[in-house]
Amino acid sequence: MKKKKRLLWQLYPSHLLITLISLLAVSLFASSAFREFFLERTAADLKSRAYLLEKQIEYFISPLDEMSVDSICKAIGEQSFTRITVILPSGKVVGDSEKAPENMDNHADRFEVAEALSGNLGTSIRYSRTLRQDMMYVAIPLENNNEVIAVLRTSIPVTSIYDELRSIQIQIGFGGLLIALFAAGVSLFISKRISRPIEEMKKGAEQFARGDLTYRMPAPDTEEMRGLSEAMNRMAVQLNDRIKTAIKQRNKLEAVLSSMDEGVIAIDRDEKILSINQAAVRMFKSNPYNLEQRSIQEVIRNHELHKIIKKAISNGEHLEGDVVLYQDEESILNVQTTLLLDEGENFIGILVVLNDVTRLRRLENMRKEFVSNVSHEIKTPLTAIKGFVETLSQGAMENPGETKRFLNIIEKHVNRLVALIEDLMHLSVIEQKDKSEGITLEKGHIRSVIKTAIQICQAKAEAKKIKINLICPEDISAGIDPPLLEQAAVNLLDNAIKYSEAGGLIRIEAITTDTEVSISFKDYGIGIPKEHLPRLFERFYRVDKARSRKLGGTGLGLAIVKHIVQTHGGYVTVESNPGEGSNFVIHLPEISGQ
Repeated sequence: MKKKKRLLWQLYPSHLLITLISLLAVSLFASSAFREFFLERTAADLKSRAYLLEKQIEYFISPLDEMSVDSICKAIGEQSFTRITVILPSGKVVGDSEKAPENMDNHADRFEVAEALSGNLGTSIRYSRTLRQDMMYVAIPLENNNEVIAVLRTSIPVTSIYDELRSIQIQIGFGGLLIALFAAGVSLFISKRISRPIEEMKKGAEQFARGDLTYRMPAPDTEEMRGLSEAMNRMAVQLNDRIKTAIKQRNKLEAVLSSMDEGVIAIDRDEKILSINQAAVRMFKSNPYNLEQRSIQEVIRNHELHKIIKKAISNGEHLEGDVVLYQDEESILNVQTTLLLDEGENFIGILVVLNDVTRLRRLENMRKEFVSNVSHEIKTPLTAIKGFVETLSQGAMENPGETKRFLNIIEKHVNRLVALIEDLMHLSVIEQKDKSEGITLEKGHIRSVIKTAIQICQAKAEAKKIKINLICPEDISAGIDPPLLEQAAVNLLDNAIKYSEAGGLIRIEAITTDTEVSISFKDYGIGIPKEHLPRLFERFYRVDKARSRKLGGTGLGLAIVKHIVQTHGGYVTVESNPGEGSNFVIHLPEISGQ
């Protein structure tokens, strides 16, 4: 951005520049005039000298007496400090005050000589190769019976003229410098006199801008500035009164908007933000000063919200709908619009009210998904049981072999239902304890809990010839509820056995750090694709539903583990790659002062 100049430095240089340009123009004109004057006077003087010699030279031209002509030129030239040259129409020099004529070039091509030969007065300034300096030449024709019989040329060096002119130019320049200095002082004085009242008003305006509307500007001497000062003082009084009124109204409105949990945005017909409350600012994680007067499309990158706002402004409708906002995390906003009218009931925009319903919608989705999953998990075995019971009732009981097989299948599905209900009840009890009374944590040894879990699962491991290695020092302890932690360990160990190949290995290791105790359950089985890891601890979520049901899983085991660990104040993580196995780690907080 270009730097602004003070008024003084805009007025003063312009005044000074005008003065300097005027002085320069006068100086150049005067110098040129003096030069022309001196050259004209010199040419006139040379012309007069030539005419004074005209008769003497003509006497020896016709008939021609070269020696006499040359003698006259040298004698008179020495006395008058003038170079005198006589040239015949052929260009031959017959007399010269400075050089021997016979040694001189033909002068017929000299400008002044050519002019004189044509019957005119010839004048020229040029460098003389003979004398090696700038010379002024004046040539006149010598005539006899209207016929040019010779040319008489007089000349002097112009160096002295140039020296005199240079002296005059120095004097003019010195005088101009004195005048320029005087003009600079006068211009500075006048510029300050003009800019000083404006500077005073600038200070007053800055006082008003800082909010000091009680400040009053002084009255300058000039009528125009005095009128401006009085007008600005009156403006300050009126503005102060209006600002006080506006502040009172704004404070009331801000108090109402700030106390709301709902986000409120006022948008004009051009889809620019007029106002926004703190709740909306928090929703968009932005600065309110960066939002106002900006287009809603700049501030919020959400097509669905833009669509609702555009439709509400175009049709003047009251609209409502949910939009998903993606920022640091996904959030769901319920959007309601209403018309924004001015004092004259004219439509000037819309008011958008935003409710953060993220948690509510997620709970609704979780409830729907949970009901759907539970219904599906219960319906599947019930449908099977019903089918086999109908088959038995329709005569299959007469075949003892088939009856026993059907009863075994019915028993399997009943056991699956029992396991599902037990897991649901177990999960419900854990959540209820966590939310209401909590659980009592006592300092306990981790190794004994893990060994009990291994004993419970030992039979399944031996059936698949799976070896379980436990690495846990005796002294590792944490604040735990042993039965709950044992249940979590059993669930993780049971999963590791299910998804390990026969003859495999499961490694359980507990270590302690300054902040936590971690227990890892590492298997080398089929592994889990990475896209399933984020949802692995959700209820009823299965990576391979068919395989999971075949192995007798309810889909709640890992959800139970997650809640058990959370009730202990910890968390559970998982790392896995397909074909390389999985590693589930329980992280428990270290007991303070252990």
